[in-house]
Amino acid sequence: DDFVAGWIGASSVVVGHPLDTVKTRLQAGSGYQNTLHCILSIYRKETVMGFFKGMSFPLASITVYNSVVFGFFSNTQRLISKYRYGDGRHPCGMLDLTVASMLTGLISVGLGAPVDLVKIRLQMQTQMVLAPENLQLAGNVANGTNIPLRSVDIPNQRLYRGPIHCISSILQTQGIQGLYRGAGAMILRDVPGYALYFIPYAVFCDLLTPSSSSSPHPCSIWLAGGLASISWVTATPADVVKSRMQADAQLQKKYKGVLHCIVQSYRAEGAEVFFRGASVNAIRGFPMSSTMFLMYELSLQFFRSH
Repeated sequence: DDFVAGWIGASSVVVGHPLDTVKTRLQAGSGYQNTLHCILSIYRKETVMGFFKGMSFPLASITVYNSVVFGFFSNTQRLISKYRYGDGRHPCGMLDLTVASMLTGLISVGLGAPVDLVKIRLQMQTQMVLAPENLQLAGNVANGTNIPLRSVDIPNQRLYRGPIHCISSILQTQGIQGLYRGAGAMILRDVPGYALYFIPYAVFCDLLTPSSSSSPHPCSIWLAGGLASISWVTATPADVVKSRMQADAQLQKKYKGVLHCIVQSYRAEGAEVFFRGASVNAIRGFPMSSTMFLMYELSLQFFRSH
């Protein structure tokens, strides 16, 4: 039931994807002065469709991802309760919730890292890129002509035609580990992030539910789910590093690893770089998180009563 309910909670992807694109461009792109400038730039250059780039793959896989995350979290709580109290239905304490949520964060990276990588690569496809053979041609322009590279009139091509082409290209050039680029930064984001996500939700749900025996009211679930999205803001620094590493797709990679990415980003742009997209995370977090928890809990209640 938990797995099916998590599958239904996937409606939150459609709610949040346009702002997710803006967040990714702010974190891993360049030339954007602020959030509004980024939104207007995407709209002018790519129309409304630019905000939905890379959505098909997360939409197709989020059903599996959400069901695994919610299912794993619920079942881990039950196992901990059974092991500690001898009853799987015994309410979990704060420490139990912390362990269950951090383990869920760790498991989520196994599924989520390749999905996020493909999504970010497609979201970052803002302009055409030079094909390798055309790069060579551009470099072979006769010396002394002083023709700038951008004025060489040669056809450009997109790096990835779509999610399937993106996956196959990465697998061919870098193997399976290529799909897990940035997974270390994702662990830094999701292990504490899930603890800061599930625990506030459980606490707010308890506070907003009058009786311990009754099921939470849909309004309580919606509000608690939205308030739990504060974890998305606190996870922004690790999210910036993850986005930058996953977007780093060029032939000459800019970042050697997580620590190198942190140091290089700090040297180039200062400490404020790690808070890029925090405002977007805050705006996007509430509707996405509240939708996901509400759909999950309501569908879970429906399955348990039928």
